[in-house]
Amino acid sequence: MPAPAALGAETRDPMIAIRGLTKTYGGHIANNAIDFDVFPNEIVALVGDNGAGKSTFIKMISGVLRPTLGTITINGQPVEMSSPSDATKQGIETLHQNLALVDVFNVQENIFMGRELQRRIGGVIPSLDHAEMRRRTIALFEELGLKTPDLNKMVRALSGGQRQAVGIARLLLESDLKLLIMDEPMAALGVEESRLVVELIMRLKEKGYSVLIISHNLDHVFQVADRIAVLKNGRMVGAVRRADIDHDELVSMIVGGKMPSRVAA
Repeated sequence: MPAPAALGAETRDPMIAIRGLTKTYGGHIANNAIDFDVFPNEIVALVGDNGAGKSTFIKMISGVLRPTLGTITINGQPVEMSSPSDATKQGIETLHQNLALVDVFNVQENIFMGRELQRRIGGVIPSLDHAEMRRRTIALFEELGLKTPDLNKMVRALSGGQRQAVGIARLLLESDLKLLIMDEPMAALGVEESRLVVELIMRLKEKGYSVLIISHNLDHVFQVADRIAVLKNGRMVGAVRRADIDHDELVSMIVGGKMPSRVAA
C-alpha cells in the first residue's frame, strides 16, 4: 500500500506523486524518503530553514539530480528524469531566482532566445521573423492575463514583477506546462513588486497551472498557497492546508520538526 502523501492532501488523485524520494552523498543523507503530492490546479509552498533539503529536493524533481531511491509518477505513469530537458518533456519547469534572462536583450529577444523564428525573404534569404515573434509574445502575456510590457525595452529596465512575467512567458513558449517551480519568487522585491508577483501566481492558478513555490517569506506563503509543506533535516515534516494552520504553528513546524497536535490528531 502506497505511503500517504501528507496530512492535508486532497482525496482526488495527484497529478504528481512522489514516494520515498531519497538522495545520499556517501554517508550524508540530503533527502530522506520524502513523500509529496502535487494536485492539478493548486499552489503548494515548500518551506524550511536553510539546509533543510529544499534545493536538493527541487533539483531531483526538475531533473538536475538523480534520486538515489524513490519514484516519481505523473498522472499515474512512472517517469525517470535524468536531465532538465526530461523534466520539460514531462511538463515541469523551474523559474530560478536569476530568471535566466539577459538584461541587455528586450522582452521579445529574451522569450525567443535560442528559439528564434525565421522566415525567408523571396523564399530564399533567411531572416528573423520579428513580426511573428512579437505576435506570439503578446499572445503569451494575454494568456497570462497580464498587461504586455513595452516589448522594445531591455529587461533590465522592467520592474521585478514584469521580469518574473517575462521569465514565465519564456517557459510557456514551447512547453506543455503542468507544474511551474518558482524559487524564492519574491526575494529582494519591494512591497508593490511582491504584490504584482503574488497576483501573477494567482493568475497562473486561474489559468489551470499548478505552482510549487519555495519561499522563506511566510506572509507571502499564506497569501498564495493552497497547501504548505515543511522540510527539516532532509525529511518531510508534513503538508497541511493553509486554512488549517496559523503562522505560529507553521513556525513551530519549521523549528521543531513536528506537525501541530490539533492537525496531526
